[in-house]
Amino acid sequence: MEQTNLAKYQEIALDIATKIAHGQYLLGQKIYARSALAIQYQVSAETARRAICILSDLNIAVPVKGSGVIIQSQENAIKFISQYENIKTIHTLQENIFIGMNRQQQEFSRLKKNLTTLIDRTEHFRSTNPFTPFQIEITSETPHLNQTAAAIRFWECTKGTIIAIEHAKKLLLSPGPHTLLQENDILYLIGDDTCFERVQRFLYPQDRDISSIS
Repeated sequence: MEQTNLAKYQEIALDIATKIAHGQYLLGQKIYARSALAIQYQVSAETARRAICILSDLNIAVPVKGSGVIIQSQENAIKFISQYENIKTIHTLQENIFIGMNRQQQEFSRLKKNLTTLIDRTEHFRSTNPFTPFQIEITSETPHLNQTAAAIRFWECTKGTIIAIEHAKKLLLSPGPHTLLQENDILYLIGDDTCFERVQRFLYPQDRDISSIS
């Protein structure tokens, strides 16, 4: 018999109903007594009795005391098998849904773990690599326009190190403290996590005043 999740007595009843549906047992034919049924399916007499009860309750076969089981209805046997197939399909769908949900939970846990690892490594990279540059543009709004970094004590006030200046679409590396900060220049700097905020406040103090008023 096909491997199922049914109890043994249900499997036996289903097997007999299948044989009736396929015409192996004919209407009115007398088949197993309870003891013979128990021997054939290698189960206890009680299990055989319960299988016969199912067939009797569904009007598929009629037990005759001390004589055996008489086939009563092929139609009911077919209905029983059809109901079982529907139930099996539902159980299969439920199992597939649970498997899918479990797989999604595993994928989500794996994604969450990878995301946490990425964040941790990014933070570690930032903390151990202070040389990731940021940039800021010099505009006419800064009071330090056309002055040198040395004159305005840029490093002392911001703790930001200018590593390059882009001027007139040309990049000047290691410009030195005496290079003028001119309009439309782009400064490339390195510093700690709060360096950019300090540089922005230093170059454009009016922005800080406006934001504090609002």
